[in-house]
Amino acid sequence: MKKKLIISLTAVLFAASMQAQSQQTAAPVAQDVLNPLITAMPSLSIAPDARAAGMGDLGVATEADFNAQYWNPAKYAYMYSKGGITANYTPWLRALVSDIDLAYLAGFYNFGDLGGGIGASFTYFSMGDVTLMSEDNIDMGTVRPNEWALDLSYFRKLHEYVSMSVALRFMYSDLNNGRNTTQEDIHAAWTMAADLGIYYRQPIELPMGTSHFSLGFTLKNLGGKMTYNNIISSFIPTSMNIGVGYELPCDKYNFLTFNVEANKLMVPSLQSKYAVDEQGNPMSTDQRREWYNSLNPARGWFMSFNDAPGGAKEEFDEVRWGAGIEYSYNKQFFARVGYSYESFYKGNRNYITLGAGFHLSIVTLDISYCAALASTNPLNNTMRFTLGFDLYGIKDLVNNRKSK
Repeated sequence: MKKKLIISLTAVLFAASMQAQSQQTAAPVAQDVLNPLITAMPSLSIAPDARAAGMGDLGVATEADFNAQYWNPAKYAYMYSKGGITANYTPWLRALVSDIDLAYLAGFYNFGDLGGGIGASFTYFSMGDVTLMSEDNIDMGTVRPNEWALDLSYFRKLHEYVSMSVALRFMYSDLNNGRNTTQEDIHAAWTMAADLGIYYRQPIELPMGTSHFSLGFTLKNLGGKMTYNNIISSFIPTSMNIGVGYELPCDKYNFLTFNVEANKLMVPSLQSKYAVDEQGNPMSTDQRREWYNSLNPARGWFMSFNDAPGGAKEEFDEVRWGAGIEYSYNKQFFARVGYSYESFYKGNRNYITLGAGFHLSIVTLDISYCAALASTNPLNNTMRFTLGFDLYGIKDLVNNRKSK
């Protein structure tokens, strides 16, 4: 008997990837046709923290915070503290199910005079309870699919205004907890990846105070493909991210920050125009499937910029955009608003985001809310929560109390 997973949309993204490959037509699809880029471990593309989520899911070029490990670890070089930790929680797709969650832990330590520092994070995505059913509707038990990733980064300043970072990541995805009852051997998948980050932040003196202009650039998840059955291999969410920001002081206590960011998945299209035989004719369904599975990651990264069957327009549609504004009073109270845009043909994740934060010398607390533009969007009403601690602020507080 063959089994199938009965689960929400998020949990079956891998199955959707397999199905999309098996249903490819012999000829590339035309422009303005649904053709999303599907990857393994899509949970790595979910913004884990409330601050970034409140500004339209961006963070490559924003002011440094405790969650820079996810967005751009190079930002840590400009943190006001030498060390900190943060915990983030997101109840995911609550419009569909009640037991899918994303947890994210991150921390960093700056060596100071020794130069540079290190950061680390742990991501855990739980897909809840999943019932395994046979084609005869026989209950085969319950499993809890999950994905997790562990990474470590090194960052340092290259110049007064420029910093750089590198990171290594181990990622693991388990869809069935090793429960196989048929000849179809589905197992957990894993791979390794690397990130590269650059951050530029320059102060600009104005009559009302010091403003800051920032640029950020990252290449994320440069690594191998993942396979759950040693037959079909899937690309991980490798991406190129570019952001720009400007912090404007209104007076001594009030600040406005404006940020824009673009995200491009460096993943080849399932309907790539390069899937042709030696005579230049479109491949058959089986040939196309075999060709896509055999693509090595590096070739796929470069191909992803010019392989869409819809040409330049579709390539532009594959860019996801975010824009956000953050208001802060005395760097303690924050209000945020943002907008995230993705083409209808590539996923249609379009929503407005709102956020608020409260930061003291020791603790930070942030919350965000997502309002999807379509009421049927399962991301509607998504909330995120972030709690961070300045380790050196705690250390100073303890020392001050002991000295009294």
